[in-house]
Amino acid sequence: MAIGLKSFQLKDRRNFKQDYMNNELLKRIEVLESKDEIRELVSNYAESCDRQDLKALEKIFTVDAEFDSPNGSLKSKGRQSILDMYHDVFLSRGPSFHWTHDVSICIRSDDNHLAEGTVYSHAETTRDGVASLAAMRYDDIYSKKEGSWKFLKRTINFFYYVKTEDYLESLNDPMRVNMGDNKIAADIPESIPSWSEFQKKRTKVD
Repeated sequence: MAIGLKSFQLKDRRNFKQDYMNNELLKRIEVLESKDEIRELVSNYAESCDRQDLKALEKIFTVDAEFDSPNGSLKSKGRQSILDMYHDVFLSRGPSFHWTHDVSICIRSDDNHLAEGTVYSHAETTRDGVASLAAMRYDDIYSKKEGSWKFLKRTINFFYYVKTEDYLESLNDPMRVNMGDNKIAADIPESIPSWSEFQKKRTKVD
């Protein structure tokens, strides 16, 4: 009887361990699938902008989504407001080509329906008929609603946005974001504490 009980307990522990491992494996697979879906979401955003496809953009933002920029040039709250903003942007833009580079995604451990991400990107654009180049970093918050991942908040930080002919001369200029006739200070890397601190030390050495 004691041997039978011990055998049952051992089997029970093995089953518990197997169930735990299966659950952990499913969680890992879910995280990997979510990250892959979010990367596709990021690509869809770039493609939708280049196609100037407002209907496609509508599908990738939540109803209560927010679009933001530190310099205040692109700010909207609510999906319809974001679509109106892009409608105005497209009116002044001809052909464009957005490239997505490094993408870093973190699924929230306390809520697997929320995620945060950082996306590095650059674009070739024609604003008001003028060929321009832009480099930016997006700070994102994603939300999974109705079975699909969407943008809950997207913040665009500009490294530069300049006329193609001014590219080489503009990179060392802090005011290297051209919004129409206005020149605005770049968001990055000047706002990054580690970069600013190192630059101060470098200046002292020089």
